[in-house]
Amino acid sequence: MATKPPTGDPVQDAPQVDAPLRAAAGLPAVAHSLKIAQQQMGVRRTALTLLRVNQKDGFDCPGCAWPEPEHRHKAEFCENGAKAVAEEATLRRVTPDFFAAHPVADLATRSGYWLGQQGRLTHPMYLADGAERYEPVSWERAFDIIAEELTALASPDEAVFYTSGRTSNEAAFLYQLFAREFGTNNLPDCSNMCHESSGSALTETIGIGKGSVSLEDLYKSDLIIVAGQNPGTNHPRMLSALEKAKANGAKIITINPLPEAGLERFKNPQTPQGMLKGATLTDLFLQIRLGGDQALFRLLNKLILETEGAVDDTFIAEHTHGYEEFTAAARAADWDATLTATGLERAEIEEALALVLASERTVVCWAMGLTQHKHSVPTIREVVNFLLLRGNIGRPGAGVCPVRGHSNVQGDRTMGVFERPAPAFLDALEKEFGFAPPREHGFDVVRAIEALRDGAAKVFFAMGGNFVAASPDTDVTEAAMRRAALTVHVSTKLNRSHAVTGARALILPTLGRTERDLQGSGEQFVTVEDSMSMVHASRGRLAPASKHLLSEPAIVARLARRVLGDASRTPWEEFEKDYATVRDRIAKVIPGFEDFNARVTGSAGHPGGFTLPHGPRDERRFPTATGKANFTAAPVAYPKLPEGRLLLQTLRSHDQYNTTIYGLDDRYRGIRNGRRVVLVSPHDAQGLGLADGSYVDLVSEWTDGVERRAPGFRVVHYPTARGCAAAYYPETNVLIPLDSTADTSNTPTSKSVVVRLEQSATD
Repeated sequence: MATKPPTGDPVQDAPQVDAPLRAAAGLPAVAHSLKIAQQQMGVRRTALTLLRVNQKDGFDCPGCAWPEPEHRHKAEFCENGAKAVAEEATLRRVTPDFFAAHPVADLATRSGYWLGQQGRLTHPMYLADGAERYEPVSWERAFDIIAEELTALASPDEAVFYTSGRTSNEAAFLYQLFAREFGTNNLPDCSNMCHESSGSALTETIGIGKGSVSLEDLYKSDLIIVAGQNPGTNHPRMLSALEKAKANGAKIITINPLPEAGLERFKNPQTPQGMLKGATLTDLFLQIRLGGDQALFRLLNKLILETEGAVDDTFIAEHTHGYEEFTAAARAADWDATLTATGLERAEIEEALALVLASERTVVCWAMGLTQHKHSVPTIREVVNFLLLRGNIGRPGAGVCPVRGHSNVQGDRTMGVFERPAPAFLDALEKEFGFAPPREHGFDVVRAIEALRDGAAKVFFAMGGNFVAASPDTDVTEAAMRRAALTVHVSTKLNRSHAVTGARALILPTLGRTERDLQGSGEQFVTVEDSMSMVHASRGRLAPASKHLLSEPAIVARLARRVLGDASRTPWEEFEKDYATVRDRIAKVIPGFEDFNARVTGSAGHPGGFTLPHGPRDERRFPTATGKANFTAAPVAYPKLPEGRLLLQTLRSHDQYNTTIYGLDDRYRGIRNGRRVVLVSPHDAQGLGLADGSYVDLVSEWTDGVERRAPGFRVVHYPTARGCAAAYYPETNVLIPLDSTADTSNTPTSKSVVVRLEQSATD
């Protein structure tokens, strides 16, 4: 039976700590998934809903973007996917009565966990200027309010249109189309905070900012390197692919400051053998210091160059550019400097080299551990150098694999949600829709916050997500949002961003992935693009949580009609009525989507969807400025620590997806009943005089001299790399300076935060 939401915030001042686990998934994952699902949905709804997740005739999981195999299990979901579905398909409801009982000031004191547990939003809600509470509002009035503010702006560039990675292709395409017809490229998205560094590095080096591998490539690989990633929590279904690759003979190197249970041993709940014994995944664990990855790959490249016959000379001669400059930089790599940067032993790097040289087909996977440093873009370029040296791009079983987070974050970018659109995309948009899109680049996430802070932006509109909680420098971000004239959030559930508002605020409730979408032409489906460029349909089956919900495409279409009026030649009403008409236009604007409707429905012969073209992968064609894959030769960088300081990385717990907190445990790391913990190596803790169980404030240090403090964290002695510490976000986002960002990509440096630990007043 489904349970009621908590009435009060749980006490988190005494987390319980046990030894970390050495294996992931198995029976505990199944049991926890079902427990959470039944609490939110009840038994019958749980069974009906979970069996449709990631099926060809079902709906795409609203969690991560890991792809589905061609042949799917009946239960094609992971523990965290089950939690994500349960939270969306919950029977709990947030009605106008809830808002009457909880003024905004009260909501602002609540934890993200408590807010999320309250359930699904049921009505459009409006917070008037000076009001204490949200009140119900009609959709017509809500659109009027937004139109009033947008049309009153001195420039369209005073509006910001943010997108979360949950947004479907159809909604994202309409959203960017509306923003550009309105007159701005201010289209920041969640990718700005995570894989922007990947896109920047890959676009420059191979010509496309996406991964170049498929699941079949993983299965065929000889060596898989997993760097800066924790798939056991963040992409659990990836463990099945790694298990299959291992069974086929692949070796796996894990590069990470923390040992992670999922990469040690995977107990596959789909098989009896997996449940009982599991499979060892990692062959070599390199416990690297935060930010040392570029130095490691640079030295490996030097050693490859020094090994006779190790370089693919034919591939390099035919398909690459910049090799001589790169080799000069690589040959200058220094063992001692590399050992300092990485914290590794010489023998460990030599063992890694032996595995690299023995592999004919190598894949490198990575996530936020590589993308959220000042030198992230050069680091990923160095990974590309590493693969190019041995011809490991454009051959089966080899390539780059940036593992995306949110389920359609890659698709949203493909649809044009980007503050720096390519001229060819704008040309195609202009040709198809008959208006002149703006050409000046817009705001990314960091620049949007700066614009709101400085009064250069006055309206903030979010298509999904939890912008306030996800963004860096929490105090600065919240103050910036409160300076806005209007903040608008299209949401399924409550979150922190609804409690940090502009002078006026709107909450617009929308359909979830699990729900049936009925429009004027009948039942609709939407599409998404996974982390490996597969596009497929998503069809909800549940009745909507409320009759007052609108779909995301309908919200955009109605808003566009109200704001743009008769001046727009775009058939917004037709788009709302029938999403197939949106896909027809996508097919005319975006390469690779030709005959979109037929290919995604299966009438063109493939019911599971289709894979987008990828020049480097498909034909070793590299659409770069040189027409070839580019070697690069950036100086090696790594974070330097002052005496008595630690380098902090922010990360997720196992009961968490992005900023959504499902519970207060981190089962694999041995943490229960609390989130305010900081993981510190026993060696560092001893040197700093920090006993396990003591309490500290985390204080970040930055060049501006501003004190950024996160108080009351329990010290946990943990086997992390020396000099490094870890703690959960969003609680630690307050420590990340807004202007501490990666070069080129402008991504916040959430994995390179210099902190000192001070005894807490609560200790």
